[in-house]
Amino acid sequence: MRFLLLLLTIFFINPVFSATDDWTAYGKGSGGGHFSKADEITPENVGKLEKVWVHRSGDYKGGANSAGVKGGEYQTSFQATPLLVDDTLFYCTSYNRVFALNPETGEEKWVFDPKLKKDGRAILACRGLSSWKDETKLPSDSCYHRIMGVTIDAELFSIDGKNGKLCEGFGNNGRVNLREGLGEHPALYYWSTSPPAIINEKIVVGGSVIDNLSIDIPGGVVRAFDIRSGELAWYWDPIPPDEATILDDNGNPLYRRGTANVWSIISADPDLNMVYLPTGNASPDYYGGHREGLEEYSSSVVALNADTGKLVWSFQTVHHDIWDYDVPSQPTFYEFQRDGKIIKALAQTTKTGLTFLLNRKTGEPIFPIEEREVPQGAIEGDYVSKTQPFPSKPAPLNPTYFDPDKAFGFTFWDRGHCKRTAKKLRNEGLFTPPSLQGSIHYPSGVGGNNWGGPAVDSKRNIMVVNTNNMASLIVMIPREDCAKPLEELSINKNQVRFTNIESNEGAPYCNLRSMGFFSPLGVPCTEPPWGTLTAVDLNTGEHLWNVPLGTSKDLAPFPFWWIKGAPNMGGPTVTASGVTFIGATSDHYLRAFNTETGEEIAKFRLPTGAHATPMTYTNKEGKQFVVIAAGGHWAIGTPASDHLIAFTLPKNN
Repeated sequence: MRFLLLLLTIFFINPVFSATDDWTAYGKGSGGGHFSKADEITPENVGKLEKVWVHRSGDYKGGANSAGVKGGEYQTSFQATPLLVDDTLFYCTSYNRVFALNPETGEEKWVFDPKLKKDGRAILACRGLSSWKDETKLPSDSCYHRIMGVTIDAELFSIDGKNGKLCEGFGNNGRVNLREGLGEHPALYYWSTSPPAIINEKIVVGGSVIDNLSIDIPGGVVRAFDIRSGELAWYWDPIPPDEATILDDNGNPLYRRGTANVWSIISADPDLNMVYLPTGNASPDYYGGHREGLEEYSSSVVALNADTGKLVWSFQTVHHDIWDYDVPSQPTFYEFQRDGKIIKALAQTTKTGLTFLLNRKTGEPIFPIEEREVPQGAIEGDYVSKTQPFPSKPAPLNPTYFDPDKAFGFTFWDRGHCKRTAKKLRNEGLFTPPSLQGSIHYPSGVGGNNWGGPAVDSKRNIMVVNTNNMASLIVMIPREDCAKPLEELSINKNQVRFTNIESNEGAPYCNLRSMGFFSPLGVPCTEPPWGTLTAVDLNTGEHLWNVPLGTSKDLAPFPFWWIKGAPNMGGPTVTASGVTFIGATSDHYLRAFNTETGEEIAKFRLPTGAHATPMTYTNKEGKQFVVIAAGGHWAIGTPASDHLIAFTLPKNN
């Protein structure tokens, strides 16, 4: 009788929103892609979109980046992409609270508060949540539909999708402590921001670590938990194959410290029974002389068996990464035909601006990848890999050499400053090693591409991705000089306000890092565009179009708003009708592009930068909504806020 009731509920009770139009995972599907079949909004009518509701949580605060290290001030960054499951929209705030909303009106249904300990945290952000339905239960049962997420406190939680109450049978009253097995460390050394992956009744989660404070940071273990009980099902410790994870006296694992972590979004393929991990590099970012045994799987795409956590294959995108060129985005699935066969593939964008297209069953390249010699000459105690992998297709998404003679500035004076500074530094293109004299890293550690990742129009087999075109500066400082004032250590006085000293405790060097190479007026020294949007034909590997993304409005004072191509952080979403939606830019807009041509066809003013990936859905009448989080980002310089905004076409469209 119970089974019959379940079938009747599933097949005859029609939810407000069609299941085919739900957005049930961060990337729409378990392999990303941000592709919606919704087609009410088209290139012809997208300009008529109107704002229909705004939800504000109150969970935001301005401040300085990484100030949790410096005394407790911080800026939140609202990076969430909501989920739409049946008739409810779910999203997480920068304080890890979860809101359930009416998707047509934005009205609150309930809110869950994990009681986050906010003080002393280096980062406050949440990129998204995960959703799972227990088909052994009735929809009316407790925790039939679960919303699951992670927190800055490094907890994994499971709550009831109907009311936001913790599912008591999961872990310890609905929570699992992700710090177990990581050893003693300050709270700000480890946290979680990215939504877990779900496959075969398991929930798979990684974690993030603080950059450039110490060599003795928590390990990068990835763990799978039983989705009902929260019990540990398996773990993958990223250590060499001939090593074994140490166990304590009770047989519990003690994960090796300092290994490459998985801070970004994990993908899952139930058909192949595999999960795909984008890994970071071992810490600290710019010195690796101590890393023996720590970077077997750093800056890689790693495929694991979903039942056991055992390695199936791995592909390393950067060897001995001393540039912070970790793999930042979700391995994104696509399919194409070759010799009459369907090939399951994935696209992996990287901070270098190189895109690796791989067979997701075997890890083999779709197009040839060659090892090319790169600049040599590491600082004492370290080394540089002689070669690095370069894909033959697609071509790089950004330039790979900073030309001092093309340095940019608003005036002859600040342009000259950029040119003179560049000529004092090591500058040999992509993979120029960090140095004592100072090195230009181009692209910067922000990218190239970052966590927003690509969107894949599976109807047209087009990949669309946003890219940064900016340089950063790195200066390595011998340990005995690390206590000197920043003004004394910096390349020049004009760069001081853009520069941080990073301690790298346990290494023979600290380092100075400027996340951007700026003129005295605060303008990127890189020639514009500073940000682009690119489409790649995934069948051929060729670029279809490349256009500037955003403008210098909101970044530069009037009248310098004319520069096309802005710094950006976030990602695109594509629809079956041929529209690409993206915020991401330092100017405060949500934009729409024609997916086939790259033409910017509409833009909508926002209260601040939207450094998240938009999502879209339709109701049962076919009315399509587009939702974007606009909450600023410290790395881009946009003000912090908490606006979740929905757009739709007017009734008489």
